[in-house]
This record gives sequence, C-alpha cells and structure tokens, in this order.
Amino acid sequence: MTDQTSNTGQAPAEDRVQGIGCARKRKEDPRFIQGKGNYVDDVKLPGMLHLDVVRSPYAHARIKSIDKSAALALPGVYAVLTAEDLKPLNLHWMPTLAGDVQAVLADEKVHFQMQEVAVVVARDRYIAADATELVQVEYEELPAVVDPHAALEPDAPVLREDLAGKTAGAHGARTHHNHIFTWDVGEKDATDRAFDNAPVTVKEQLFYPRVHPCPLETCGCVASFDKVREHLTVYITSQAPHVVRTVVSMLSGIPESKVRIISPDIGGGFGNKVGVYPGYVCAIVASIVLGRPVKWIEDRIENLSTTAFARDYHMAGELAADETGRIKALRVNVIADHGAFDACADPSKFPAGLFHICTGSYDIPVAYARVDGVYTNKAPGGVAYRCSFRVTEAVYLIERMIDVLAQKLGMDKAEIRLRNFIKREQFPYQSALGWEYDSGDYETALKKVLDAVDYPALRKEQEDKRARGELMGIGICTFTEIVGAGPTRNCDILGVGMFDSAEIRVHPTGSAIARMGTITQGQGHQTTYAQIIASELGIPSDEIQIEEGDTDTAPYGLGTYGSRSTPVGGAATAMAARKIKAKARKIAAHLLEVAEDDLDWDTDRFKVKGVPGQEKTMKEIAWAAYNDLPEGMEPGLESVDYYDPPNFTYPFGAYLCVVDIDKYTGETSIRRFYALDDCGTRINPMIIEGQIHGGLTEGFAVAMGQQLVFDESGNISGNTLMDYFVPTMVETPHWETDYTVTPSPHHPIGAKGVAESPHVGSIPCFSNAIVDAFAHLGVTHMTMPHSAFNVWRQIHELGLDARDAA
Repeated sequence: MTDQTSNTGQAPAEDRVQGIGCARKRKEDPRFIQGKGNYVDDVKLPGMLHLDVVRSPYAHARIKSIDKSAALALPGVYAVLTAEDLKPLNLHWMPTLAGDVQAVLADEKVHFQMQEVAVVVARDRYIAADATELVQVEYEELPAVVDPHAALEPDAPVLREDLAGKTAGAHGARTHHNHIFTWDVGEKDATDRAFDNAPVTVKEQLFYPRVHPCPLETCGCVASFDKVREHLTVYITSQAPHVVRTVVSMLSGIPESKVRIISPDIGGGFGNKVGVYPGYVCAIVASIVLGRPVKWIEDRIENLSTTAFARDYHMAGELAADETGRIKALRVNVIADHGAFDACADPSKFPAGLFHICTGSYDIPVAYARVDGVYTNKAPGGVAYRCSFRVTEAVYLIERMIDVLAQKLGMDKAEIRLRNFIKREQFPYQSALGWEYDSGDYETALKKVLDAVDYPALRKEQEDKRARGELMGIGICTFTEIVGAGPTRNCDILGVGMFDSAEIRVHPTGSAIARMGTITQGQGHQTTYAQIIASELGIPSDEIQIEEGDTDTAPYGLGTYGSRSTPVGGAATAMAARKIKAKARKIAAHLLEVAEDDLDWDTDRFKVKGVPGQEKTMKEIAWAAYNDLPEGMEPGLESVDYYDPPNFTYPFGAYLCVVDIDKYTGETSIRRFYALDDCGTRINPMIIEGQIHGGLTEGFAVAMGQQLVFDESGNISGNTLMDYFVPTMVETPHWETDYTVTPSPHHPIGAKGVAESPHVGSIPCFSNAIVDAFAHLGVTHMTMPHSAFNVWRQIHELGLDARDAA
C-alpha cells in the first residue's frame, strides 16, 4: 500500500489544500441537514407586520371600484393599499428588466388572472389573509386572449391600453397593438437562397409549452425602513441582490448608499428569483409609510400563477440539406408569448435572449432567426429556467430538427450528427449567427456515449421489438450551451454590464475570507470558490470563508443565473487570488533575499530555484504581510477583481435515452439515460455530479409532465403541487453520468459551467426518444409534455392500442 504522507508525517500539501479537482464534501451541508439554514421566512423583526395580496379572478377586466372599508375595519389591519394609494409616489407602475413597464397594483384594469389588485398589511398573516376576503372589487370582464397567434389578429382586443399610440418599444417598432418587438439575426437573403437551391428541406412546428421553475422556497421579502436613519434594509429571495438594490433606489428615490439588500439562504432559484415582483415593492412602500418592518411571503399557488414563467415559444424550424445529410441552412421563426407585460430577464441587447445559439453543435454555413414578442392575458415572465437566456428553447429546436431531417433522409440519428459536427480543429468557431465558440470536441463525446451503451445493439433490439409490435425509442441529443453572461459588450441589465466580482482578504494567521458578487441558491459556492482560492494561494479550502448576498459587504455583482457563477464569478475569484499571489511573491523574495524570478510556486509555498529548503509558505508570507514588508509596500494581503469576460463559455454534452412505452396505457419507462457533459476544468467532481443529477431531474419533469395550462378565458390550471409535476425519487430515473474535459481557452482556470447543461440537453433527449418510438410509423414530432395521456393519444390515433379479440 502506497504511503500518502510526507516525511513530516503530514498529508501531501495537495490533499491538505483540497483545491481544484478535489471531490470534497460541501462545506455548507452540515447546517442545512441539521435544519440550521436561514431563509427569508425565518427573519422575524420586532414590530413586524404581514402583507397579503388581493388578486383578480379574471384574466382581463376593467376595475369599476374598490371598497376597502370592511377590510380596514377588521381589528389588526393597519393598511389597505391600491394603485390609487401608490400614484402620489409614482409607484403604481414599475420598470421591468426588459424595458417595459409593469403594474405594481392593477391600475384601472387587470391583465391576467391573479394579478395584484390591492394589498393588506396586518398584525399577522392570518388577519391579513382574512382581510383580503373583505376587500370588495367590482369588475367588468373583458375578452381575454391567451393564444399569441390570436393576439396578433387585426381585430384582437387591445390588451395594453397604457401603450395606446406607441408605435415603438424598447426594442424597435411595434407592428400591432399587442406586438412587443421583432428581433432577427443572420443573413435572411442568403438563407432563403440556400433553401431555394437545397435538394432536401424539412419544416416542423414546435411548441415549447409554458412551464414554471417552481423552486422549493417561494418568493418573499422582509422590508424594514428606519425613519431616523432614513435607511432601508430588505431581506429578499433574490438571485441578483445588487441589481435589486439599484432598482429599489431608482424606484424609491432613497440613495443607493442607504439601501441594504440581504439575500440569505435561498431555497432554489432557477431564474424565478431574478426579477422584482410587485409584492417586494408593496412591502417596501408599506414599511416606509408605516415605519414598521413588513413581511410578504407568497404561497405556492401564487408562486406558480404569478411569478416568472419560462418558455411558451411557438417555433417554426426549417433545415436545408443535401442528399448526404450535410446541412446547408437553418431558418427559424418564433412567436414568443410574453404574457401581460414584457418582464423577461434577458440582456438588454437581446430581447430573445441567447436564442441565436440555435445552430447548436453543427457546422451550418448560413442561418436566419426571427422572434416576435407578443402580449397575452397571462402572467408575465420568460425567465431562464435552469438555462442561459432562451438557450433551452434553442437547443430543443435544433435537436428536434436534426431528428426530423434524419427521418426524412432515412439516416441514423447518430450518423447525421457526426456528419455535421463542428470539428475540433475548427475552434475557435464563428457560428452563422454571430457567436464565437471557444472550444469543443463533439465527435469524441458522442462516440464515447455510443460505445458505452453499445448503440448498434440497442438499434438491433429496437428493430426486433418493432417486428413484435412493441414501442421502444432511442433518443440522442448533442448540445452546445452558451453561458457565463457575460461580456459587457453583449450583456447588461438596466445598463449595468454583466461583469462580476470577488474581494479576497488574507488574515495575518493565513486564513482568508472572500466576498462575492454572486449569490448561491444551492450550487455549493462556499465550497467551489474556496477550492479555486485554495489552488491559487495554497490556503486550505477549510480555512477560507465565502460570503455572498449582503450588498453592504459584497462588491457589486450581477448575481447568479444563466450558469454564470463559475464562468464569471469563478474567474473573478481566480484573478483576485492571482493579484494576492503576485504580492505574496514580492514578499517571499524579500524574506528570502532573492529576486522574484528566482522563485517557483509549489502548491502552498514559494521555493528558491535549485536551493532545497529555502522556501516560504503562504501562512508565513501572510504573517509577514502585516509586519515585514519590502520598502514602500503597503501592509495587508488583499485584493478585489471585477471580471468582464472576453467571451461566453460553451459547455457541451452528448446524451442518450432509451424508453419503453406501454401501447395500452401510454406509460413511458425510462430504461436508460446516459449523460456525458464537458464543462471544461472540473472544480469539484462531487458537486458536478450533484448538479447534473438535479438538472437531469428537472429536465425529466419538463419533458414528461410540466405545463401551465390556460382555458380560453385565461383561467390557469395546474397551479398547485397536486397538479404540477415535480418528480420525487419514486418517479426519477436512474442516471448514468460521464465526462470529457475540454478547457475554455480564455477562462483563467479553463472552467465553463455545468449546472444548467443537463436541463438544457435532457429535455430534447427525452422528446427525441419518445418520438423515435413512433418514427417507423411516420411520426416526426410530438408536443411536450409526454405524459401518459398525451402519449396514449398518439398511440390511439395510430390504432396501436387495439387488443386482439379473445
């Protein structure tokens, strides 16, 4: 047995440091598994009041009158606020992150079911809830529009009367009273010519249903305004606390230096907690007016019904190819349902997010994509549910279309991908829609998966089963994601560039604290950031404290979403640590009385080249930084870095799914799911594994069951956990995971990000497997979710469920 200890009896320095590549346990888990987490609803302040919301039963209606007298008469009620009460403060409307405006409380008209109409502030949440029932609102119901295609009809009702006469919005001309924007990218004329000249073309209508991130913790806040100090503190479920601070200052007029936003532990975000919701604004207003802390915590129905949804994209995808299956062009047209207000959390320059990654992993010479945003009588949103902005929709489109093309050509679905991949030697690769892919090796990844599952044997088994009338499907997805928003030349929110930040301070005794501009929601930041610093500075990761989420102490950052923590926050961490290391090198040279160039770095110390034993550890250097410095050097060992990435990062993966379908019930059994991810440098393999399992499970949920459904009157259904599919360990399949490593050439440590890739890649993989089970019968597409009933309907339409006569 090999002795893993050094001659001093200690473990090797690499093991003590537990840096990049170490599969160490998460530092934050002990307090969570002991119930010691600190969430917004755990915050209890002296004199705290509670807020509840009066919501509209109609999707589209005019407000004739609001009578709040009975609610105000209820003992324990302190205030009832309506839009009329907010108008003197100019807070009845608020700006959205997408350049639109949104009603804080409905002003004369409601635009979606369960829209906020009034709020009640009371001694406790039970009195507040009772009082909401006493607020009498008289409505005049109006025709509702929930289909975005119908919303663009010439005679469609005008939904946003506040925009009457406005022929232009934040993103250009509006061509209809319910139209928000038209955004396009690519070479339309060249793409049209490629289609005209192509011997093979395919087209498919793809609807990506409206779904909801449904984090375990709903949204909420506690607002506390100190009238003496004129200082506002807000505890809030936010994925972007600094952005919230800026927005709150802009809305309230309170100087940003007097606004403190604290995001404590967050029970999942998945994009749902990026924006600013009316409940936040009303709680802040109530605290300012009443001089008391005010708490607002939404319930599950409110969360599913009114906070930011995802997807709801109606896509027409087209591919042009030659007879051998080489793709010549991609053409995409999208109608995007944005709901009642354009409140998408996308970079300002890209109203359709990063949808133009839709050329995927394929070397497509020319492409064109157009997206039209539309208002409907549904809740606003359009967030990146465990993905970078609209990337899930883009990947779904190209991966479904690749399968459609393969079916038309009679080609194997793995072979057509291998034939069209961007080759490893083509990187950095300029896509037809303007992105520069940093690195990739798609062929190696897919072949590794195909070998692992014995792909030829699976196809042979499928052939045999089809001969017996059984339904077996094999789905493949080879995706590329674009993450790490982002370069400020591409990405901003409200004009603030999407850089991120890290501040590191090494104490005299050699431990360290780092404060970040990101905010964890379960990703393991306290562990992975510490590991990055540990590798850079040689300080054991257990001795590095990570703090996030308090705008009074953390440097300004744009938060955590779009898989940007490692690509941007992690890069800032590494760069800040390198600034410290550069100073530490100078101190070490001074202590050892040599030139800086005479020193080598070894894990946790500087050594004099060629002189064994002449060395200084980081712990020794830290002590010297406060008492024994070179002439003219200021004391201390700390730094801050604001990192503006030169490019996005492009993680990728190759997934394969095998399903068996019961042709009498439509029940689908996920027999096997093999997921290979390439996230560049792997910081903590254990955390990566956990993130991949989580993303795959959410992808399973979306593909197989999740959907927010509306009837013609705009009534939402499926907005409780009795109806909305959140899989448990009982339903969740077994996951097989694998990886390749293709570092990003521009990232300081080569990392790309991973937490959202399994969600992005798994959804089309499930869909491709389901459709593949019916492909031999001429089926080219089936709309999600692939619930047993929906799958059975396809079976029944094909007459496959007929039983033999006894």
